[in-house]
Amino acid sequence: MKLYRVRKSKIDNYGLYATKDIKKGTRVIEYKGKIITRIEAEKNPKYDNDKAIYLFNINKRYDLDGDFNFNTARLINHSCDPNCEVTGSGLKVWVYAIKNIKKGDEFSYDYGFGFDEDFKNYPCRCKSKNCCGYIVREGSRWRIKKWKKKKL
Repeated sequence: MKLYRVRKSKIDNYGLYATKDIKKGTRVIEYKGKIITRIEAEKNPKYDNDKAIYLFNINKRYDLDGDFNFNTARLINHSCDPNCEVTGSGLKVWVYAIKNIKKGDEFSYDYGFGFDEDFKNYPCRCKSKNCCGYIVREGSRWRIKKWKKKKL
């Protein structure tokens, strides 16, 4: 039995939801795709940030392009209070539960976007208590708070 099913998401479009209770540390799903070089990712307009991309940095030399229908993991949405994280081993990328997840809960992870001049182009809709309003990695969210204070 799969640990997930696809459903309409409260965060964004579609998402993956737990089909049973899942314990912290459980490997949920592999993030599948095509291995490409970083050079290809930088040059190919397919990976332009103006559209949805499903790209994971594997190491200094390679990325994983997950923009394929067979990659169900691409439907996992960002949250500022995630219940999963993504880790790699070799050239494989896996999604793991970082806390206990109840049946029916939506899987989410921190997309890890940096705080740069484009951050306002990526609003966050996770609605968690600690949501900063933008898809920015946890270690950079303090910059959003600082930016908001400057605006006032």
